[in-house]
Amino acid sequence: MNNEATPPPRIVVGIDGSEPSKAALRWAVNQAKLVGGAVDAVFAWDFPTPWHGLVPPTEKELGDYEEHMRKVLDRAIDEALGPGPGRPVALRTTSAHGHPATVLLDAAAGAELLVVGNRGLGEFREALLGSVGMHCVQHALCPVVVIRGSGHGT
Repeated sequence: MNNEATPPPRIVVGIDGSEPSKAALRWAVNQAKLVGGAVDAVFAWDFPTPWHGLVPPTEKELGDYEEHMRKVLDRAIDEALGPGPGRPVALRTTSAHGHPATVLLDAAAGAELLVVGNRGLGEFREALLGSVGMHCVQHALCPVVVIRGSGHGT
């Protein structure tokens, strides 16, 4: 008999600060409450176009940008769930450099569920499903939920 405690189901949610991603976070938190799970909120980022050139960013520029992106993630979570501690479920946050689809798929390895908004901050906002969500739906090794609407059940 296995005496080790089973970890709670892990739900990974992609958040980029867009309203659909905030709705996805709200939905993921509600789902985690229902199943006794934990939420990993994942924010993927890349350097702005001017930094892509012949000279890579310095360590200071890299650190400054990483810190800025961390603040963007924290602000998006506060906007979606309300500020401060006392979240209804365990909520872990990750801010990672890389393409959003790749970062999300890596983060979702071993997860019970991956949750994304139907579209993010990309250029094709009229699309029903954004390119990151489409890539995740096609390639994730776990079920993927795509949230449309507010994430409050509406």
